[in-house]
Amino acid sequence: MHSFCKEGKVKEAHLIFDEITHKGAKPTVVSFNTLINGYCKSGNLEEGFELKRAMQESGVSPDVVTYSVLINGLCKGRRLEDANITFKEMYGKIHTALDIYDEMLKKGVMPDLVTYNALVNGLCKYGDMQKAKWIVEEMKRKGLKPDKITYTTLIDGCCKEGNLEAASEIRTEMMLEKVELDDVAYTALISGLCREGRALDAVRTLHEMMRAGMVPDEAMYTMVIDGLCRRGDLKLAFKLLREMQSRGKKPGVVTYNVIMNGLCKLGQMKNANMLLNAMLNLGVVPDDVTYNILLEGHCRHGDAAKLKELRDEKGMVADFATYTSLIDESLKKSTTDHYT
Repeated sequence: MHSFCKEGKVKEAHLIFDEITHKGAKPTVVSFNTLINGYCKSGNLEEGFELKRAMQESGVSPDVVTYSVLINGLCKGRRLEDANITFKEMYGKIHTALDIYDEMLKKGVMPDLVTYNALVNGLCKYGDMQKAKWIVEEMKRKGLKPDKITYTTLIDGCCKEGNLEAASEIRTEMMLEKVELDDVAYTALISGLCREGRALDAVRTLHEMMRAGMVPDEAMYTMVIDGLCRRGDLKLAFKLLREMQSRGKKPGVVTYNVIMNGLCKLGQMKNANMLLNAMLNLGVVPDDVTYNILLEGHCRHGDAAKLKELRDEKGMVADFATYTSLIDESLKKSTTDHYT
């Protein structure tokens, strides 16, 4: 096969390949690569990719040679967009992608911004932030300027690792390079801040985002409200809830559950009951999570009178029957424990 491909007789090589298959032998990655290389060199890239598909279907994984051959063929044929798409396939095979990157440089093929961004994304997903930053510096040395996607990918990677200082440095660099942060970058920053317990910084970043002309969605508001509740700052959490409503964002059951949980954790059961009534008045239907939060709160901090008062409230949804039966069981247990 190798000799035929070297002489440009790819059809003859394919006949040998088929014969191997028909005899029940399973082609190896070397056999596939030899034939793929032959087709790519002859300019028949479609057949090369067809073989790659057949290769994967037969359970043989493409290696660095497979991708190098295909990407090299696409680049020679000026099909750079397809080359980038093939390169992006490396997201889950980052070491293979790095090998291909080295091969591209050796063969004088200059990766473009899309290729670099794909590589940075793969490294960030793999958790190798040091290598990702090195790749960005490498692209700068080669005259390519990082764009919004490059910076946002790095910020997201740093935040997920809990390295907020590094994320802040990248954000500063963006501002110096006059690259505007978008909603994806702000989401990554706010999520990272909340994850690290820096809810007040998250609030400031949220407001900065709004000043930049972007509108946070319900999920982002809820994330920050949850961060505030976790640190016991219910006053600011309610303030943000009102701000959310004033901006036309209707809080859903998840948002209310977050605040409900914060109130119950602090033993503010009266306020928790008032919040439940407010939910119902606004047409927000409590779910199982709501009732579980309230049940736990009343069992820990409530008393029999308050439980009965809540049970007798009007306007509850049908699922409240389940909730009240759990309360009754709790009251029975409480009474039994008292007299034993």
